[in-house]
Amino acid sequence: MRFAQRLGRITTAASFDMLARGRALEARGRSIVHLGIGEPDFDTPAFIRDAAKRALDEGWTHYGPAPGLPEFRASIAASWRERRAIPCEARHVVVTPGAKPVLFFAMLALLEAGDEVIIPSPAFPNYGSIAQLADARVVPTPLRADRGFDLDLDALRARINARTRVLVLNSPHNPTGAVLPDATLHALRELVLEHDLAVIADDIYGDMVYEGRYTAFASLPGMFERTVTVDGFSKTWAMTGWRLGFGIMEEALARHMAALMNNSNSCTATFVQKAGDAALHGPRDEVVAMIAEFRVRRDLVVEALNAIPGVRCGRPAGAFYVFPRIERPGLTAEQLADRLLDEAGVVTLPGTAFGAEGEGYLRLSYANSVENLREGVRRIGQFLATA
Repeated sequence: MRFAQRLGRITTAASFDMLARGRALEARGRSIVHLGIGEPDFDTPAFIRDAAKRALDEGWTHYGPAPGLPEFRASIAASWRERRAIPCEARHVVVTPGAKPVLFFAMLALLEAGDEVIIPSPAFPNYGSIAQLADARVVPTPLRADRGFDLDLDALRARINARTRVLVLNSPHNPTGAVLPDATLHALRELVLEHDLAVIADDIYGDMVYEGRYTAFASLPGMFERTVTVDGFSKTWAMTGWRLGFGIMEEALARHMAALMNNSNSCTATFVQKAGDAALHGPRDEVVAMIAEFRVRRDLVVEALNAIPGVRCGRPAGAFYVFPRIERPGLTAEQLADRLLDEAGVVTLPGTAFGAEGEGYLRLSYANSVENLREGVRRIGQFLATA
């Protein structure tokens, strides 16, 4: 069987690869601390699970409309108008099985072969992988570590040309946890207008902000019509396995995205959508408590990492990742992550899994218990002291 050349442009998520390696070592009796995978370690709130059970009992097990249940789309629009100041209605919302389909569909809808996509680097690796599947050219633009991983606007301007079509944004950011300041967002708005760009804004960590202010790019004047907002329920409500995401966009693009849904997934599971609707209308106590706990864990991990000689770790304002720089002459980030797993029993991700600008860094997820975080950082420090 011959395979299409485009398959060679797909990258797999390093987090899942490292998770599988860690699980394999555990199956052989090794003690492994998992600081790799990016998902909350909390259970989905009980009232959401109960809503899904009721929906199953009520018969919500059949096909639904490709763009999502009308009442659920209306709930999403109302919530994002109120909480994110995005001027949307139900007709602007397309519900998908997880947030990644929105990334796929947006790039398929917006990009022709040879178009260029500017992606801040380091970045979630699927952005580049999907863009290349759409036969576009990926143009990385650096984030400035010396400015808390803010965008380098001068470098970004220098990368825009007549072929530039799409700018990808992610704030709060994976892997660094950075939140783009309002001044940067407003400067980006001017560039988007000047060069007639479309924006794909991955806002999946938008509720996980510990300091400063998070602003949805689509809420800025004139940006709603140019922005595809990518969001979902995985992080805020600890619903990763439920596969429930959505996109918010201008109406014509929403119709195209609904057609892509119809031709791929048909629809998102209806009982899952009913659970998501319950999440939007239910209490936020558990969400608030989870985010408060993540703040505690962030502070613990940052302090513990900075106490290790040769490690420098900033205090990220959002998400649930830290991105420490580790001075280890003779070891690449990938080699360091491999040895930490094999020799110290700690799953981390090399910074280069998120782009060449990640060399010298590791990404650690603090979506784990305080006890495991203490033990994981202790093992990292011990390894660096003796290896």
